[in-house]
Amino acid sequence: MNRRMSSRSVSLTSTFLLLAAGGAAACDNDRYHDEGFYCADENGVIVDEDYCDDTHRSGAYYGGGGGYYIYHSPSYRSGYRVGEKLPSGGSRFAYNDSASRSTYGLPSTGRVGNGTVKTGVVGKGGSGSKGSSGHGSSGG
Repeated sequence: MNRRMSSRSVSLTSTFLLLAAGGAAACDNDRYHDEGFYCADENGVIVDEDYCDDTHRSGAYYGGGGGYYIYHSPSYRSGYRVGEKLPSGGSRFAYNDSASRSTYGLPSTGRVGNGTVKTGVVGKGGSGSKGSSGHGSSGG
């Protein structure tokens, strides 16, 4: 009887490990993705990326004011042009939010080129929120 219990125990342990590995793999597929970034106004209309360069922003150069954001989404591809409205479904954060920039693997200050694509971003993007959630790595 002791031998039978051992076989049953090994069988259950193996089954659990297989299920756990499958679940982890499924989560990893949704966890990492490519994400596109654009500088846009509060309405999601793409503007020159210099408007999101906080190292060169000044009232004299840009006429002051705010209202510029870095929009991002896994559905944004490179190639959208200044003046185009970004597709719905993206998220945004203030152009000078260095913590959010770093979270997505962007430079914490300075210029972010329109159409920048970062690979290996963690988390689900395109939630439509105006905050940030995720992490970036190198890419380009």
